[in-house]
This record gives sequence, C-alpha cells and structure tokens, in this order.
Amino acid sequence: MTKINKIWAREIIDSRSYPTVEAYCQTDNGYISVASTPSGTSTGTSEALELRDNDPSRFNGRGVLKAVNNINNIIGPALSGSDVNNQIEIDKKIISLDGTKNKSRLGANATLPVSISCLKSAAMSQNIPLYKYVNQIIRPYGMNNKIKIPTPLFNMINGGLHGAGNLDFQEFWVIPATSKKYSEGLRIGVEVYYMIGENLKRRGAIHSVGHEGGYAPNLFTNADALEILVESIKDTSYQLGMDLFLGLDVAASTFYKNGSYSIRDKSSPLKDTDLMEYYKYLNSLYHLALIEDGFQEEAWDSWKKLYSEMQGQVLIVGDDLLATNPERVQKAIKEKACDTILIKPNQIGTVSETINVIKIARSANWKIIVSHRSGETNDWFIADFAVGIGSDYVKFGAPARGERVSKYNRLLSIESEMSPT
Repeated sequence: MTKINKIWAREIIDSRSYPTVEAYCQTDNGYISVASTPSGTSTGTSEALELRDNDPSRFNGRGVLKAVNNINNIIGPALSGSDVNNQIEIDKKIISLDGTKNKSRLGANATLPVSISCLKSAAMSQNIPLYKYVNQIIRPYGMNNKIKIPTPLFNMINGGLHGAGNLDFQEFWVIPATSKKYSEGLRIGVEVYYMIGENLKRRGAIHSVGHEGGYAPNLFTNADALEILVESIKDTSYQLGMDLFLGLDVAASTFYKNGSYSIRDKSSPLKDTDLMEYYKYLNSLYHLALIEDGFQEEAWDSWKKLYSEMQGQVLIVGDDLLATNPERVQKAIKEKACDTILIKPNQIGTVSETINVIKIARSANWKIIVSHRSGETNDWFIADFAVGIGSDYVKFGAPARGERVSKYNRLLSIESEMSPT
C-alpha cells in the first residue's frame, strides 16, 4: 500500500491573472504530484463554492489564502497516512471534513486540487499513465467506458463574459466531424482559426482574443459571428456539414433580466418563446450540432420545450442548468430537459463526485462533454480525465493560449501513445 506522506498548497495565478490554488501530494515512496484548480467567469448558482479571501488589500479581494490554509492545516493533516490508491475513501474524507452541501467551509478550490493531486500520485505509484488510471477507477461505479480521444469543440469566437462586451452569445464553436482522428481534427481547427483571423483583418474588425483564446471581434450581431465562421470555412479545403460543424454556448443567463432576454440581433427584448424561434431560425441556416445553455438556468419549461422540438437535430447541452450537480442532473433526466452534460470538476469539488455525476448522465444515454474553465492553468489533468472516462467531446477553448494548448497537446501525446507509428 502506498501511503500519503504529506499534502500542501500554495497560491498561484490563473490565465486571467486571478489567484488560484495549487496542491501537492507526496507519497511515502517519494513521488510528488501537483494539481491546480481552474475558475469560471460564467458560473451557475448551483456550483460548489469557490472560496475567496475578500481582502481588498490583496488582488482586489480575489486572493485564495484561506483555501490554501484549509489544505495546509485541515485537509493535508487529515489525509496523511491514507492509502493513495483508494480515491473513493480519500474523497469521502475530504467531503466529510468540509461537511457542507456546496463546499462552503473549505472551498471547492481547496478540495478539488487535493483530490486530483492524490489521483495523480496514485497513477504514478502504479507506474501507469493518468488516463489509464482514471479508466481503472471508474470501474467500481459500474462504468465500462472504453478509453478514447474525444472530439474537440473549438471556441473560435468569444463573446458574453468571455469576450469584450462585443457579443451576447458566449462561445461560437467549430467542431470537427466525430469520425475524424483527433490529430486531424486539431489540424482542421487550427487551419480554420488561422482563416478566421485573416477574415477579421480584411473586415477591419478587432481580432484580439478573449479569455478562452478565441477572437473577440467588434461585430454587429451574434449571427455575424456565425457568418464569419462560415466564410472562413469556405476559404479552407474543408466542407461545412461534412468535415466540420458549428455550435453555440449561448450562456443565456448572462443576458436574462426582468423576465426577458436582450440580444443585439433583435430590437426589443425576447420572451422564451421568441428566443426559441430564433434558435430554430439559426439552426435552419447553419445546421448547428450543439446548443449549450439556451435558456437561463431555472427556465425548466423552456428547456423541456427546446429539447422536445429540437432533439434529433441538435444536441441540447446543460451547463448552468446542471452545474455538475447530481440532483439537477436527475431532475433534467426526469423532465427531459436536455441530452448532453457539460462536466466541470470544480463545480462539484472532488474527482469521485464528478465520476458519480457522469455515471448518472451515462445511465440516461446522454453525451458527455468534459470542460475547462475560462480561468485555467497549465495543468492538463482534464485532458487525461476526459480520455479515461470516454468522454464524447472536450471543451478547451480555441487552439491558442498556453493554458488551452497544453491540453490539446496532451491529447496529441495520448493519441500517439495509444496508436504508435
């Protein structure tokens, strides 16, 4: 049995220059692993709590020394001597130490990096790749998913809270066909990304990038962004609807106010039924593959209607609606509100709880998208995790910025390892 010798943490900076937590796990055989936790900009109200110091004299109140101290003084000592290969028991102890429903005592930004660092140490102690170890630990949950490289959802244009106040919809995706080998899909995404930049330059539009590496242009409407994607694809050798597809993360909660939705495509605020008709119109033009967070997170009737009317045409993805929360996932299954879940481990706070949510979603034959956050680090854990649980898709942002590229390049490495030439 390999035991945990010591766990400790420190404060680091994420891709938005916000503080976050990095945790270390040292085992009694000398292995040391490190894991860092990401942070979201667009967050659902049902997510686990991210503990901030709220001290205005440091990082404008965004410091995370409280979470760091919770690891150094509470979680770390409690886990010392534990079997590093028993992830379920490690996470149970972490959950018990916190003792709240939403990790509000210790903070999900304290619980998650410890959970992940223990997982990494266990894989190291067994001398197997992390993705293979992840696939191994999902077996006790009754999950028999095969290891596979997921299809990437490239966030080519950033709007909403990920952009610069330029667009209402948050993410505009280019998606390689699922039949494509991962490395081929990555090349397709990169080449389209090049072309989008060139087209924005020709239009005289701003072509700087947003939080997730996609362009953040000053366009008039959300539909204009989709047109840019279509034009850019036409300028490549790839065919829309065959080699690649389009999708949207609408993040509707961010432009919902006083019972209606305000978007620049329409001169007056839209009720739920009006917004649904607009989605149908966009789908008739662009044949979307996925729509994420089409309505605000408590509009259950509208979600059900959207799924009822568009299932079979478009995958309906829940993020803010579900928040990697088992109770909300079970409700969505019962209500038939969507058929695809976005999995973000920091929304729930431990590896084991994340796997349990995936199990629930799989039991309903939902598609799985394993996702980064807008505030990321160079930790590529999420890439190994997605491969190990057999995720259908991954969201890592655009194929740009180091914290995004580290994950795409990790998938290349795994693909090479799985299919050596």
